[in-house]
Amino acid sequence: MKDLDRILLAHGGGGKLTAQLVRDAFLPALGNPALAALSDAAILPELPPGRPALTTDAFVVDPPVFPGGDLGYLSVCGTVNDLAVSGAKPLWLTWALILEEGLEGGMLETFVAGAARAASEAGISIVAGDTKVVPKGKGDKAFAVTAGLGIVPPGSDLGDHRIEEGDVLLVSGPIAEHGATVVACRHGMAGPGLASDCRPLASLASALLECGAEVHAMHDPTRGGVATTCNEVAGRRGLRCVIEESSVPLRREVAAVCELLGLDPLYVACEGRLLAWVAARDAQRALHALKSHPQGRDAAILGGMEPGREGASAVVLKTRYGSNRPLDYLAGSEVPRIC
Repeated sequence: MKDLDRILLAHGGGGKLTAQLVRDAFLPALGNPALAALSDAAILPELPPGRPALTTDAFVVDPPVFPGGDLGYLSVCGTVNDLAVSGAKPLWLTWALILEEGLEGGMLETFVAGAARAASEAGISIVAGDTKVVPKGKGDKAFAVTAGLGIVPPGSDLGDHRIEEGDVLLVSGPIAEHGATVVACRHGMAGPGLASDCRPLASLASALLECGAEVHAMHDPTRGGVATTCNEVAGRRGLRCVIEESSVPLRREVAAVCELLGLDPLYVACEGRLLAWVAARDAQRALHALKSHPQGRDAAILGGMEPGREGASAVVLKTRYGSNRPLDYLAGSEVPRIC
């Protein structure tokens, strides 16, 4: 980026500096025909056959650069993943940045490069965007806002309404890596072996859906982690989700951070893992499909769905000692501002 030392209020004012920012910072990294037109709206090709899937998200992660990712990379991955676990093929994204006056130009460059890298890995295009600048002290470095559009192929039916008693719950890899990494950075605890799991999941989700297993639903366990996502799903279906403690994949470094800070890894966010609810007869087929993909080598069967019990927790952890520990919703957030 030419001569960009720090972000000024004028960079968001719509004048010469705004034009320079678009020309020098965004177009070289994100350029594609729809974006290069610099129109008020992106004019896109006709949609492929299927049902459109649309999602929107905002990202306020602190710190905005962390081991394994950054605000730009995270924002694109998060949007892609929301589409992918809904059974959609992600196609196009919009990307808006809210920057604080005084932000270092090098940090903005990191965000743009991260967004471009995530888009390339996911095979999608960022076709529209916006930039606003707020006065120093009125923001916190940078925030991102996205929208994503994808297509659910004809005949595909994926959702919580299909989850049944007896379904098996799978996870694509070790949990809590993103949240543990971000909070470790805040406390000066970051070190070798600790990095966010942030990544786009579109190809992994496709591999699972195409393996022939009867997949009923998928989710990415971001805010609130695995336990919160399972509570949401079990509550919608009136079922009980039982997680086997001995089956929970957890890296040693993540477990250490959680223990030091008093966090339960089951409530700590992932940004590059998917949960899948699969018909019991196809559980091993689905597990093999996940393990055969580079992003799912450490996939595991977490547990399964049982009939709901009135007055009992919708999610329980079957401990190594054979007892059941309720995993209810938390009253607040274990780790705020992790995405």
